[in-house]
Amino acid sequence: MQTTSEEPRVAAADDAAAEAYLTLLKGCLTRRFAPERYKELRPPAHLEGNLKRRLFWRGIMPAVRPLLARFDLEVVRRVRENPKVRELGQDWPADAETMIGTRRLDNLHACLVDAIRRGVPGDFIETGVWRGGATIFMRGVLKAYGDAKRSVWVADSFEGLPKPTEKQDQDSGAAYWQDAHWLAVSVDEVKENFRRYGLLDERVRFLKGWFKDTLPGAGIERLSVMRLDGDMYESTMDALGPLYPRLSPGGYCIIDDYALPECRAAVDEYRKRHGVTDELRKIDWSGVYWQKTASPV
Repeated sequence: MQTTSEEPRVAAADDAAAEAYLTLLKGCLTRRFAPERYKELRPPAHLEGNLKRRLFWRGIMPAVRPLLARFDLEVVRRVRENPKVRELGQDWPADAETMIGTRRLDNLHACLVDAIRRGVPGDFIETGVWRGGATIFMRGVLKAYGDAKRSVWVADSFEGLPKPTEKQDQDSGAAYWQDAHWLAVSVDEVKENFRRYGLLDERVRFLKGWFKDTLPGAGIERLSVMRLDGDMYESTMDALGPLYPRLSPGGYCIIDDYALPECRAAVDEYRKRHGVTDELRKIDWSGVYWQKTASPV
C-alpha cells in the first residue's frame, strides 16, 4: 500500500510555553536529554533455527535471571550511543518510558495538538502502552493546552503479549511473545511513571486485560486520537474493531507496528473490509497513520 509522509501542523507562536513544556517532556520520556549508558541484555527478535541461541535464551537465561534478581543484579550491556537509532525507535531503552522514538512521538504530538485546536470531539487512547510513555505524553498535552474535558485511556494486558491464536500470527512465526518478558510492565509501575511526571489523576483511565475483553465494553463514547501498538494481527484487530467506529471524523488513527507483517495484514484487511480509503501516511520505518474523514461501512 502506498503511503505519504505529510504531517498535520503543530504549533503557533502563541503556544510557545505549551510547546516548550512538551519538547522538554518528549526529551525526558525518550531519555534524549539524558542518554542511557547500560541496557538489559535481551534476545534477538528471531530465535528459530538456531539451537544454541534457543538453548541460551530459553534454557539458561530464564534460570540465571531469577538467581541474579535475588541479589538485585541483572545482565546488562554497555550502550553505544546512536541518536539516529533513538530517533527512529529502533532500540529497547533501559530506562526511558517510551521506545517509539522521537519521530513517532513527534507525530503523536502533531495529531494530538491538531485535534485539540480543531475541536475534534473525543478522548485519547493507546492500546499497548509498555511503560506508559506515549500516554503520559497524551496527558501532558491536555495539561499544556488547558483541555479539561478529555480523558486518556491506557489499555494494556500489563502481562506482555498474548499467545498467538490467529492463523496470521502463527504463520508469521510470532513465537517472540515467549521471549518478550520485558514487555510485561505492571499497571502499578505505569501509574508510578505517570505520578513521577505529575500527570496521574482521575482523567487517566486504565483498561487492564486483553483487548478482546476490555475494549468492547469500555466506557469510551468518542475518540479523537487512537494509537495502536499491539504488534500482532490479533491484538491489532481486537483494537480496531471496537475503537475505530468511535473515532470522530477529523480524528487520527495511528498504527505503530505497520512494518510487522501480521500487524500490516490486520490494518489492510480492516480498511478494505470497512471501506476505509483515507490516505495512509508514513511516519518512519514502522509507523503509519491516517485522518478519518468518514465513518466505516
